[in-house]
Amino acid sequence: MKNALITGITGQDGSYLAELLLEKGYKVYGIMRRKSVVDYGNVEHIKDKIHFIYADMTDVISLITAMKISQADEVYNLAAQSFVATSWEQPIATADIDAIGVTNMLEAIRTVKPEARFYQASTSEMFGLVQAIPQSETTPFYPRSPYGVAKLYGHWITKNYRESYGLYACSGILFNHESERRGKEFVTRKITDAVARIKLGVQDHLELGNMDSKRDWGHSKDYVHAMWLMLQQNEADDYVIATNETRTVREFVEIAFGHVGIEVEWSGTGVDEIGKDKATGKVIVKINPVFFRPAEVDILLGDASKAEKALGWIREIPFAELVERMVMNDMKLVAREIEIAKL
Repeated sequence: MKNALITGITGQDGSYLAELLLEKGYKVYGIMRRKSVVDYGNVEHIKDKIHFIYADMTDVISLITAMKISQADEVYNLAAQSFVATSWEQPIATADIDAIGVTNMLEAIRTVKPEARFYQASTSEMFGLVQAIPQSETTPFYPRSPYGVAKLYGHWITKNYRESYGLYACSGILFNHESERRGKEFVTRKITDAVARIKLGVQDHLELGNMDSKRDWGHSKDYVHAMWLMLQQNEADDYVIATNETRTVREFVEIAFGHVGIEVEWSGTGVDEIGKDKATGKVIVKINPVFFRPAEVDILLGDASKAEKALGWIREIPFAELVERMVMNDMKLVAREIEIAKL
């Protein structure tokens, strides 16, 4: 039995990864920050199978303790301040967690169990103002947010510890990946939640920012499998994980509404653009400038050919199914809210 330590275990990726590792017979440890009210988040349903350790990415002593307790063979660092918009509001906290926090975890591994294998959750946001399309492991980085900059430090410090100390340390440069467990502050879940509420008559319309932003969207469940595969190789390396497809936010909106039988008809341009329910003429999508980024990332499109060839990684959930899963799940959740409110 292998021991695995997951930071950020209560998040979307952490929960799917915990499920995967438990299925493979791992003893799973998860790091949680101490709060006044315990919140198991997305691992509520498997909390009895996980060994939780209180620690914090900004406190290296607590991470050393976590390594001593878990004696982890594999460490998956998924903890982050991961909402891009918040990184402009909290740039120092973002750097403390997403940049220095990675160094803290690497130091804890180097101090306690240097033979442990380490996975760092890097991000396509590091490409930012893209220097090539599509983006691969050799594409130059140009981050456009405090989040992207902090993650770039985490990416390079992981590579540096691999080359300086011989640690098995690798980074997965993951492009946008979503799921039914995504937080509502993220645009994809904001869309699917709003679609459900509009369909069920409890919300009037959806407000969004840049409708022309292009992203490479996959499902989190597929992507955590790639994380595991990276730590099973003979040598550590870095890999882009992506779908090799890109779609605009506008397309995501259209497909999401389509799953509940609503066809969106667009009119206007820029901030004056609106989307109407074609059948009723009701405005269901509006543009709100408050949701525009200070520095925009226009297009992200990943080339995952290295991972597909070297790791044998296969994506199983196509884009249309991803959106459908999210919409149908939110339809159930909102319907339940409505029923509870009637009681």
